[in-house]
Amino acid sequence: MEVKIEKSWKKQLQQEFDKPYFEQLVSFVKSEYAQAHVLPAGSQIFHVFNLCPFDKVRVVILGQDPYPTPGQYYGICFSVPEGIAIPASLSNMFREIHQDLGKPMPTSGQLERWVEQGVFPINSVLTVRAYQSGSHRGRGWETFTDAVIKALSDEREHVVFMLWGAYAKEKAGLIDSNKHLVLTAAHPSPRSADRGFFGCRHFSKANEYLRNHGLDEIDW
Repeated sequence: MEVKIEKSWKKQLQQEFDKPYFEQLVSFVKSEYAQAHVLPAGSQIFHVFNLCPFDKVRVVILGQDPYPTPGQYYGICFSVPEGIAIPASLSNMFREIHQDLGKPMPTSGQLERWVEQGVFPINSVLTVRAYQSGSHRGRGWETFTDAVIKALSDEREHVVFMLWGAYAKEKAGLIDSNKHLVLTAAHPSPRSADRGFFGCRHFSKANEYLRNHGLDEIDW
């Protein structure tokens, strides 16, 4: 199947695009866009892939579902467009960065500045019906994004994987911890941030790991 996606990702993932499950997934997603309000815009489904080529990925932040509120999600996990109020989980991430590294609290929740440095925030599911969180789970996106994680694990070295919350931690088995850094903590959601996300210091730990392997740190 022909999929419009950045060329290095296309090379890595073409075998997924050619599998029957992906064809079924595409049919489902197209039917959803035709009959419902689905997020993000179709052209933005692979937005983070297009901004961050395969060989540039240095830190993976794994989420689960896109924000279901129109105007928030545009293809980068946790990120929101300029001028949109910063969601609670992202605000807690900024708070942890402030406590960990002393960085000022941002006024924008747009994370392109991270992605341009090789941070790859990706949801396990890449589309959702408006106002219906989790509505596109179990349709094939998880199989696809698991393949993305495994490709990064298999083909790259010294990538930092941040797995927050029980769902993300289940993905640890896809990652070779002998050649990558796997960081786990509670999810930054207000429901769980006080139970192990605050104080996890993942952002300084990521930079220390990158530095120790001769790689540039992330300006969080």
